Amino acid sequence: MEINFFEATENLYKIDKSEATSIWYGLNQIRFFEEASIKAYKKGLIGGSVHPYIGQEAVAIGICRNLNNTDYMTTTYRGRGHALAKGADPFKLFAEMFGRKSGYCKGKGGPMHIASKKLGMLGANGIVAGGIPIAVGGALTAKRKGEGQVAVTFFGDGATNQGVFHEALNLAAVLQLPVIFVCENNLYSEMTPISDSLLNKDLAERGIAYHIHSVVVDGNDPLAVDAVAKEAIERARSGNGPTFIEAKTYRLLGHMFGDSETYRTKEEVQEWWAKEPLKIFKEQCLQYEWLSERELEEVAEQAKEEINASYEQAVLDEEPSLEEVYTDVY
Repeated sequence: MEINFFEATENLYKIDKSEATSIWYGLNQIRFFEEASIKAYKKGLIGGSVHPYIGQEAVAIGICRNLNNTDYMTTTYRGRGHALAKGADPFKLFAEMFGRKSGYCKGKGGPMHIASKKLGMLGANGIVAGGIPIAVGGALTAKRKGEGQVAVTFFGDGATNQGVFHEALNLAAVLQLPVIFVCENNLYSEMTPISDSLLNKDLAERGIAYHIHSVVVDGNDPLAVDAVAKEAIERARSGNGPTFIEAKTYRLLGHMFGDSETYRTKEEVQEWWAKEPLKIFKEQCLQYEWLSERELEEVAEQAKEEINASYEQAVLDEEPSLEEVYTDVY
């Protein structure tokens, strides 16, 4: 078994204006949401920590545009982008982060533990690799129900060193479960360069070890991610088992807000800003004439207005009553 290194061809860029508009809106929606979240954290509206998703938007968009609401998904503490890409309401996301009663978990989950049964979100998880076995459980449920559902789990490069990661991949492979493992390799496990903690050049080698179909893709190109996701999800729905996708990307801000970032150089960060997802897709839109400069600006402004309105609405939302502490406890 060998890793499949996805290479873009001209066929990849044969999309229409409607598709380009949808992708561009989604990328901007996530970017503006994360920027607003940082603003809210600075104002003291969010407890705990905020781990920005800025720079990795193409992975969420590329994967989730191929999912249905009935498909299962687990994410990480950096999971608001995945939630938005799967159709989450930005108002309810902000409300959850602000501890308000209209939030997805009635304000009790905060920024790291967002879930929605309606959207198939089995939960974001503050524990590294914690969502992976949950998604495998969802995939087992999907297989037994036989209704064509799949499960997707997003995790970072550091998660591949956790024991539960290996247990989950092995079980998924043995049972041929309809699950897609999406490793967002942003090169750093918190503040540790991933190259300091493992010898694999490509983390997709770890999928190959369990005889799982494994693909490496440019995680900053939403259309490239979309192409590999489409194939992986079709394979899973057809009963052909799991896929491991390594999306090579980069987080443009620190691990969490306030990170000193002394473990990487400013030059390295600037190099990645030059090839970040929004910049790449904007250039593609202009090159292939999907959207004009004016249209790109208009769509981005629409996304910004939606996020700003959702933010202001969530700030004014009520806090849950004290009695809410005793609900949803099992």
